[in-house]
Amino acid sequence: MWGRPDTRDPIRSAAAALGRECLVPGCRREMLTGRNYPPIHGIRVPAEDMARLAGELFETEGVTAEDAAFVADLLVLNDLRCVYSHGTRTVPYYLKHFRHGSVNPRPRVRVVEEAGSTVVVDGDGGLGYYPAYRAAKMTVDKAVEHGVAAATTRNHFHIGSAGLYSRLALEHDCVGMVMSAHRVTPDPEEMILGMASALPLSVAMPAGKGPPLVLDMGVHLLPGREDLMEAFPAVFFKSIGLSAMLTVLGGIMAGVWRQEFCVPQSKWASNQGSFIAVFDVKRFMPVVEFKGEIDRYIAAAR
Repeated sequence: MWGRPDTRDPIRSAAAALGRECLVPGCRREMLTGRNYPPIHGIRVPAEDMARLAGELFETEGVTAEDAAFVADLLVLNDLRCVYSHGTRTVPYYLKHFRHGSVNPRPRVRVVEEAGSTVVVDGDGGLGYYPAYRAAKMTVDKAVEHGVAAATTRNHFHIGSAGLYSRLALEHDCVGMVMSAHRVTPDPEEMILGMASALPLSVAMPAGKGPPLVLDMGVHLLPGREDLMEAFPAVFFKSIGLSAMLTVLGGIMAGVWRQEFCVPQSKWASNQGSFIAVFDVKRFMPVVEFKGEIDRYIAAAR
């Protein structure tokens, strides 16, 4: 369905621009922290070798060669961007869920609702990379046609880094916005931050001469410690507010609480959804002018 992205694909072209080697942490502590900067200790592995290894590991758990290579390429691309938290370090996590039978290794992704500028994609209990990528590509095409378009994805597991999908809008001179959420079961004994998970949000804007302006983050702004909450209350309230809005758009509106996607009606850990929106810049102002302003803004900030 997906095909291994060729050199013209945004995935491959971005990987080629970023480099050909991944830096693998040589210290377990560094590997587990999820900090998104190069580790102090590690070894360099050719990116294609890393992608091949990740893909082969997925295949051992029943994932098709095509689907395995697709996800492996995305994970390596995150490594090359120093987004280690959502790179190949997630492979053991996914393998565990495949092995336990909680994630569908061979999902049949399908469009369940479609109108002029909107689409809903079902992930069939598999990894979220497949429905999110498909929905993002469709949303970009619809935005180019209609000016603005949006999509939701449902019935799937983790989508990875939201920036993988927001960036798909850039080559079409569009602005991409992606957010995701998952089912949360609050514990009355825990802090309110339990309702404000580290949900992902990404907005990507095309630039002219310089690199695009991309926000790719989780909305948890500080660790959940009471002393920090007392010292920086505004940060926590804003984090909770952001998380609530992402939960509504990327979770509730995507249908993650529908009973057919929950145990026992569903055998899969399909606890996540996403919301994707794309805006065609030329419908609002000349693209050259917009890109020039983005360049000016970035230059002024630097």
